[in-house]
Amino acid sequence: FQNEINEVPFFDVQLPYELALKIFQYLGKAELGRCAQVSRTWKILAEDEVLWYRLCQEEGYLLDMSISDHSCWKLALRNCRAREHMLKTNWKNRVGAVSQLHYEPGRVLCDVHCCDGMVMAGYSSGEVRLWDTRTWDYTAPVLAAVPGPGGAGAPPHVSFVRINSSLAVAAHEDGTVSVWSLLLGREPIHHFQHNQHIQALALAPGGAAVATASGFQVRVESPDDRGFWQTPGTFEIQKLVNFLNLVPDVTGSPVAVAAAEDIVYLLKGEDPSRILHSVYGQPVTCLDVAAHEAAFGIKTFGWLLNEPNQILLYNLETNQCVTKVGNSIGEFSCVNLHSSPPNMLVAGNKDRRVRVFDLRRGEAVCSVHGHQLGVCAVQMDEWKMVSGGEEGLVCVWDQRMATKLWEMHARHPVRRVWFNSHSLITANIPQEKNPRGSSITEDDPSLHRKYRGVIYSYEFSVDQLAVDSVLPICRSSYDEVSGYNYNIGLAVPYDSI
Repeated sequence: FQNEINEVPFFDVQLPYELALKIFQYLGKAELGRCAQVSRTWKILAEDEVLWYRLCQEEGYLLDMSISDHSCWKLALRNCRAREHMLKTNWKNRVGAVSQLHYEPGRVLCDVHCCDGMVMAGYSSGEVRLWDTRTWDYTAPVLAAVPGPGGAGAPPHVSFVRINSSLAVAAHEDGTVSVWSLLLGREPIHHFQHNQHIQALALAPGGAAVATASGFQVRVESPDDRGFWQTPGTFEIQKLVNFLNLVPDVTGSPVAVAAAEDIVYLLKGEDPSRILHSVYGQPVTCLDVAAHEAAFGIKTFGWLLNEPNQILLYNLETNQCVTKVGNSIGEFSCVNLHSSPPNMLVAGNKDRRVRVFDLRRGEAVCSVHGHQLGVCAVQMDEWKMVSGGEEGLVCVWDQRMATKLWEMHARHPVRRVWFNSHSLITANIPQEKNPRGSSITEDDPSLHRKYRGVIYSYEFSVDQLAVDSVLPICRSSYDEVSGYNYNIGLAVPYDSI
């Protein structure tokens, strides 16, 4: 019947179908619903697939699909909105399932990094594990390490791990850096060595560039068009680097931002290192980088000269300071710019507060307090914030109401927080990598779980909790050391959130 419509009645005129469709493109969901009740012709016009496909795209759903992938886009939009409402309700009411990503019974967790549900963890044994939490029955394969000189002993502790959608990188205490491809298997595709301890490691979020800081040198590695790794830039820094980030979405040579005590450098290609910010006696306490901006906290003299601690936002194209926010007595310990909504920024402070800043107005729009010690990990989206504290507390906040929705506690500081619409991953990483005690040795498998650290994976999507799924109580591999029962993956019904 729709193919037979050539003209659509618009009050006292007849319009061609294509022209009437262009008029209806300016209407929203409620208006289209009202128009569908006018007449049979208007109902067919108001339920045209082009209109509902555009509405679905404008609201951010199914962006990677074409109009031919669904037979009814009105129903697809309804299902997407219902799922979003269900996930938001589950987040607020703590409805879902929680799992612990266990690995070695006798080793201590050293570093964790996440990307799109992939979790990478490095341990004091030198081994690196990888989890894919997007699948229900996820396992933890070991990424093969590069053999040491003469096959000597186990590799040293893992210092840093980083992962993106295609690569995984790990740095060890002896200066060894290994790079794996998530598509090619468990053997490293690249390996290089520093002569000194590595202070910082960075991996481009969407690219294949790796940056390391060792001693007074920052080194950038990236593959060329044929896949051969090369060093497009080596930079000499005057001071030891505390923080290092690679700028995402950069075409051509990789661009790095490094913070060395009270100096922030912009490192690009073969150009000499450019100083982005430098104020003597005001060290940088945290750093985060987005596509065109860099945000970092500075520690001032405080009450001595009536100078509060602040967060500075610099434009990486003009190298100019865009705005200053904060004005806090405590120093900022963490900042998240790259995953925050546009023109927004979230930061954690040692004064135990989490603050959300509107960069357009240059002021805080939300400030919440709920940790016993300083905040060391934060992330936010359009309506909520997740923060982790030094005392091991993970807090979920409602931004509009500035209230705590719920909290979870574990031993050791929360060093990593990552979430998307349906899952949350937190990592409690111990400060002490070699616990003291007469009965605790490097080869002792009975290292108590309170020393090891833990990774938690929360799932708020009920679609993955179907009746025919494998229950948590049946997910134990039972391949732990004989006579040791800490790591048996059994669960009781109360382990659900």
